[in-house]
Amino acid sequence: MIIKSLELKNFRNYESLGIAFDAGTNILYGDNAQGKTNVLESLYVSGTTKSHKGSKDREMIRFDAEEAHIRTVVEKNGVDNRIDIHLKKNSAKGIAVNGIPIRKAGELFGILNLVDFSPEDLNIIKDGPAGRRRFMDMELSQLDSIYLHNLTKYHKILQQRNKLLKDIHYRPDLEATLPIWDEQLVLYGTKIIQRRQEFLKELNDMVRDLHQNISGNRETLQLVYEPSATAEDFAARMEEARVKDLKMGMTSYGPHRDDISFLINETDIRKYGSQGQQRTAALSLKLSEIYLVKKKIRDTPVLLLDDVLSELDSSRQTYLLESIHDIQTLITCTGLDDFVSHQFKINRVFQVVKGHVYMPKGF
Repeated sequence: MIIKSLELKNFRNYESLGIAFDAGTNILYGDNAQGKTNVLESLYVSGTTKSHKGSKDREMIRFDAEEAHIRTVVEKNGVDNRIDIHLKKNSAKGIAVNGIPIRKAGELFGILNLVDFSPEDLNIIKDGPAGRRRFMDMELSQLDSIYLHNLTKYHKILQQRNKLLKDIHYRPDLEATLPIWDEQLVLYGTKIIQRRQEFLKELNDMVRDLHQNISGNRETLQLVYEPSATAEDFAARMEEARVKDLKMGMTSYGPHRDDISFLINETDIRKYGSQGQQRTAALSLKLSEIYLVKKKIRDTPVLLLDDVLSELDSSRQTYLLESIHDIQTLITCTGLDDFVSHQFKINRVFQVVKGHVYMPKGF
């Protein structure tokens, strides 16, 4: 799987852009705040319909425009697919594949698989549980269309239930409808919990071997799923917490409160790990994600490395670069020194300056 080309119109700081990528390693370099990350963001939107930065559609449209357009051509198994995304300030986005409009994000499933690696990912272990839940959700939503459907349903029901819990303060008679929402929340929540358990079990097999290699066999890394309620006791927990939920106006248990612990030699490195251990574990996690996607889709995903090399020391840079030699990779950075010093093969180089992309001479 490779991204052949990208066209942008009124996206972020790009008035217009047309760019053709190599099937190997593509470097976008330039000073900060020139638009390098915006290119990767547009590709992520093409694959998932969402920004990897959590931005709303209107925030991605150039400040003086009413709508933006992203066109991405993806080659998979020798067949080209054209993905068109129309972002609009005051209405829902439009999505088309090969000129045919689609209504649901799930219909994009499997056309473009991406693995995104940014400096924020290195903090996944030391930061709060929201980032770790987001990691599970973003990865599973690309690999499993049923999970994406269940997750979307769950969050809609959760939103409705939380609103109802607040409304009951003013209209106590509404409490009679609460069991209906509880039943639906348990139905979809249980499916999410079970799928997350399966996902982490698969990931553990890969992350253990990778981490042992990176750490020189000194450390064993294990991921442990920490659901706020198990699939078996979710319904009972909801029943127990009803009085508390009514008082607080929010739902106490469910997949939206889950977490993952990271154990190195059985020590929880969220609390007791050094920064070096946390970053090495985050790198192991990201590489295992790449290998899991390869195994699942029987193809290589496209890797987006957003200014992450500058955050890694030399040995981790080397390990990462050696691990991705057979994957189409788009890398953003402020300079090319790291690649020259590692004698890393670069297939195509682009310089980004104030929303314009150039191919410098000599590459």
